[in-house]
Amino acid sequence: MKLSFVIPVFNEEKSLKILYSEIIANVMNYEYEIIFIDDGSTDTSFSEMQKLTEIDSNVKVIKFRKNFGKAAGLQVGFSEAIGDVVFTMDADLQDDPKEIPRFLEKLEEGFDLVTGWKEKRKDPISKTLPSKIFNSVVSSSFKLKLHDYNCGFKAYRKEVVKELDIYGEMHRYVPALAQEKGFRIAEIPIHHRKREFGKSKYGIERYLRGFLDLLTVKLVTNYMHSPLYLFGGIGSLFGFAGFLIGIYLTILKYGYHQSLSNRPLLYLSVLLITIGFQLFSLGLLGELMVNQSRKLNRQKKISIDSKINC
Repeated sequence: MKLSFVIPVFNEEKSLKILYSEIIANVMNYEYEIIFIDDGSTDTSFSEMQKLTEIDSNVKVIKFRKNFGKAAGLQVGFSEAIGDVVFTMDADLQDDPKEIPRFLEKLEEGFDLVTGWKEKRKDPISKTLPSKIFNSVVSSSFKLKLHDYNCGFKAYRKEVVKELDIYGEMHRYVPALAQEKGFRIAEIPIHHRKREFGKSKYGIERYLRGFLDLLTVKLVTNYMHSPLYLFGGIGSLFGFAGFLIGIYLTILKYGYHQSLSNRPLLYLSVLLITIGFQLFSLGLLGELMVNQSRKLNRQKKISIDSKINC
């Protein structure tokens, strides 16, 4: 069995050598490769990664020209990985490589993706409280109960990563995307360490982006193949409401001989029916559209500066 480690890096110069040593100490019985994705670091992270490639040919480095985000780093790393099992982890040393054997044991039980759960999280309440709310909302949205969707420490069978297509902030929803494709998901509690170097690269704005991507993932997983179900369903509700109001006004007009010229309900009825037809038409157009070009265009937007050992 060969293990691949995909590790996005953004300004983690002090952590990289330690992380490498800890990974090596826990994969002595396996073939391995470690793929560092330099996501536009402005410190000496790239130099530190270069030094690691000089002492270990199994270390690979892909350098982006600028910061494209964690999802882009993971997607490029997934395309490069050749291992039977692919691990992802953060470069800040909060993920403990000693947990690697436990992930492998869980995969051997027949699961395709094992995600970590930072049961005793070493973060301030400003991060833990929003995270609990986020995980509760996502779990109910996708009917996949997990304590920690956003844990970066995960293990995948290679079949999973080769089928994933993530962008934006969609790395937070990888378990939901994998479940939609029929893969088996499991979660294990893991040891979470306090950050020793640097600072968190994420602010409160990530929750807004995450919410918008939640809508995207919901659309992709539930309605990608049948957008008419979404837009047609909403359009039918609007149209039906407008139709009922129209019937009511017709009864008033011809049954009770009331004038409709000064009734706002008449305009509301016309508006609802019009919106209903527009949404239904949008659903039909969505049925005719293809999304293959989006993937190609997205890949072109990620500019790679250089590769080492790849």
